[in-house]
Amino acid sequence: MSFHSKRILVVGGAGFVGSNLCYELLRQNAAEIVIVDNLLSAELENVPEDSKVQFIFGSIADDRILQKAGKDYDYVFHLATYHGNQSSIADPIADHQNNTLTTLKLCEHFQGVSRLQKMVYSSAGCTVAKKTYDDVSATSEDAEVSLYHDSPYQISKIIGEFYGNYYWMKYKLPFAKARFQNVYGPREILGAGSWRGTPATVWRNVTPTFIWKALCNKELPVENGGQASRDFIFVDDIVAGLIAIALRGETGGVYNLASGVETTIQELAEVINRLTGNKASIAYQPARPWDRSGKRFGSTDKAKDEIGFEAKVSLEEGLSKTIEWTKQNRDLIKRNMMKHAYYVHEVRDYS
Repeated sequence: MSFHSKRILVVGGAGFVGSNLCYELLRQNAAEIVIVDNLLSAELENVPEDSKVQFIFGSIADDRILQKAGKDYDYVFHLATYHGNQSSIADPIADHQNNTLTTLKLCEHFQGVSRLQKMVYSSAGCTVAKKTYDDVSATSEDAEVSLYHDSPYQISKIIGEFYGNYYWMKYKLPFAKARFQNVYGPREILGAGSWRGTPATVWRNVTPTFIWKALCNKELPVENGGQASRDFIFVDDIVAGLIAIALRGETGGVYNLASGVETTIQELAEVINRLTGNKASIAYQPARPWDRSGKRFGSTDKAKDEIGFEAKVSLEEGLSKTIEWTKQNRDLIKRNMMKHAYYVHEVRDYS
């Protein structure tokens, strides 16, 4: 099974994960890739320049955009999201419009389409991970879903799974869920897209933030003593996992895309400082008041057994590749960060 001669829709294809996926689909000789993205948290520079790629600017929640995109696809990858927890807390309505509504609109649009072989939805491991700072075991796909989440982002991600399950049961929509862990790697641009109401517009995920600050010889901000832990997975592995779900995943199924390795934020900061040669000390800060998700990492058993997926890139190897990409794209990143300097005074220190 492959994507040779296949027509593919990638919603959110200008984003960090989506763009890396599109480049891989081109390498696998897809016939045509249609990207839909409103560039709310992405940049057009990420979109591959290739005759097989068509870019449609707008939200997939817009009926006009849905009609323009059409229904004639072999595969759909739904990676659109309102990035991320803190932005969703600042603007729950925008999160609903860009997370919850996009999934419902896509499911309704594609129900009954016989050509469609799989719709792969990007969910999040935080939707089911236990909210604790105690020692934890790997979170499996059948973990209990809490009724008490820490952000609208987490709520919308699990609602997306619920909608997918409903359309699969009622209409046989070939919907499968990918639960992302903490993804990092090239093409994650600090400050990409539009201002979304919080400094997290610039300082988004912890890995690119730490790498940028370390390359600027700045202190790395570590919260709550650095005891929180995450499952860090390189973007190439996430792309391989998405493809494995599309080609071999069970319709209605859910799969962790995880490394299975628990890494504390303290450990992450220490490795990044070592790899970049940053001599600045770690700046310890209070815990984020909204975040109860202290320690978590994903089980890899089901994905390995059912779709043959295993993460292959070690944390140190992935960080080294990401650091090198950041150095090579310093001007692009700086330009995007500086768009928001009016709102985030600290950005000016990196100009």
